[in-house]
Amino acid sequence: MLDAASWAVRLGGESFLAQTLHRSYAVFPGKAADVAGLLSWDDLNRLLANQRLEPPRLRLSLDGEAVPHGRYTVPMTNRRAVTWHRTQPADLHAQLSKGASLVVDSIDTMHPPIGAAAEGLERFTGTPVQVNAYASWTEREGFGTHWDDHDVVVVQLYGSKRWKLYGLTRTAPTFRDVESPEEPQGDPVADVVLTAGDVLYLPRGWWHAVSADQGTESLHLTFGMVTHTGAELLTWVVDQLRSRLALRLDIPRHGSPREQVAFVRELREVVAVELADPDLVIRWADSVDTTHFGRAVPSLPYVSGLPARPEVSVRLTAPRARLTENRNEGTVTLAAAGTEWDFASQAGPLLRVLLTGQPVTLGSLAATADLEVKDVASLVSVLIEGQAVSVVGTAL
Repeated sequence: MLDAASWAVRLGGESFLAQTLHRSYAVFPGKAADVAGLLSWDDLNRLLANQRLEPPRLRLSLDGEAVPHGRYTVPMTNRRAVTWHRTQPADLHAQLSKGASLVVDSIDTMHPPIGAAAEGLERFTGTPVQVNAYASWTEREGFGTHWDDHDVVVVQLYGSKRWKLYGLTRTAPTFRDVESPEEPQGDPVADVVLTAGDVLYLPRGWWHAVSADQGTESLHLTFGMVTHTGAELLTWVVDQLRSRLALRLDIPRHGSPREQVAFVRELREVVAVELADPDLVIRWADSVDTTHFGRAVPSLPYVSGLPARPEVSVRLTAPRARLTENRNEGTVTLAAAGTEWDFASQAGPLLRVLLTGQPVTLGSLAATADLEVKDVASLVSVLIEGQAVSVVGTAL
């Protein structure tokens, strides 16, 4: 299982975060056993069979172009006039045999092992993660030479895939950028063949071409990491300053030049003071980590309250929650999913267990903190209401 600690080991720990992340590609060789249990061909078949996967959730791409979904799906309408596009197996197989690559978007929300791995990577890197699955059967390129507007961690599951890497033609390109990066010229800077268990990290903006040209079918996962740029930081700063008068005043559009200059000067001074804070990035990180809802899911069937039963298991669904000890006050503060809760310091041990993100029973939490199960159930109920914890084992 790829939890935060496993990802840290796999990617090189602090050296990856400090020296590789956002800077350069890196290849981390591995073995098929390293990725066993993430996603098998049978798992993928079950998802195709049991989920209503329609474009763009399920899509095909060939030679850098999306395959029109009418070539492998047919529209279906039920008696409530709801229309969806049902995949036609024979037509799908025909497109795949021609060289199309199959993509399943956000597979982490449908397949628990991948969801757990995505959450582990989020804990390690501090950014939300979405996972897509890619399958191909021929050496034809599904997507052509292209770049992504987010960093990716590629995990090869089965077969092999050739990655030709061309580097950047524009530094830090973004979604809806003011300029489009120019296509790369010349030979690739790296030509890498990934086999089962290998991991590739690729920063955003790096041009690459991918093909299954090793004579075997290929299945890999791409963990896409949300990009955080200076523009986002400035937007956050502005949000923090909305209580200041300078940001609440009307823009003197029809005022005199002197009034307009004075207005802008006041704005600049207020923002400059905020930007001068040496802890600004730390404050921003604390804020986005503790307000992100993570992977909240409904807790059923206990819709009217969590019973004080030791066998019921729960888990924290906010991967970047923070726990702070207030020694002078004898309390601990949990910040998660946009809320802060203050608890007696005796709750600290059980909250630290929850912070691992692993399922844990109420009985185990009670033993950890030397509390009664009913008290633990009461505490956890508060976190469930705050959308930071979910019930994952009802024992019914």
